[in-house]
Amino acid sequence: MTIQPVRLFGDPILRARAAEVTEFDRELRQLVADLTDTMEDDGGVGMAAPQIGVGLRVFVYDTGDAAGHLVNPTYTVVGEEEQVGPEGCLSIPGLRYDTRRALRVRASGFDMHGKPVEFAAEKLLARCVQHETDHLDGVLFIDRLDPASRKEAMRTIRESDWFVSGITVRDSRGAGQAGPFGRSR
Repeated sequence: MTIQPVRLFGDPILRARAAEVTEFDRELRQLVADLTDTMEDDGGVGMAAPQIGVGLRVFVYDTGDAAGHLVNPTYTVVGEEEQVGPEGCLSIPGLRYDTRRALRVRASGFDMHGKPVEFAAEKLLARCVQHETDHLDGVLFIDRLDPASRKEAMRTIRESDWFVSGITVRDSRGAGQAGPFGRSR
């Protein structure tokens, strides 16, 4: 089990578009294992590679009903129905806001061995696919909030202990490490 430090809001990797995976090798399989271990340790529903400092298009998920991973993911919205529900992010601890997402998507990509994967997703799994794919494009869920909620979220972030301290990496024990924008506690 390899639990990796989680990058927090303010770390530039969270705002960069991740690169396509071109090598389906042992290192990719280790990345999927590390993402899964870290997500499970933090009690998350999904986790994208940039959240552990790796700029590759890979994410893992476990909604309780479905678990897996997707490499070089894409999705297509199915229908016009939307869902609004609570969403949070392991890279923005302590924040949960109702976020609008498509109710259903069709996800596709590859598994860690390079085999094509395609599945239909709705409700929580659809939310997870959209949230994690956003991470791979440098988009955070707070970017999807209405203006008033986004302003409130940014105020909460700016007032948080981890942000005030300049912490952009949180290790598995919850302790912060200084990132490129600040000092450690």
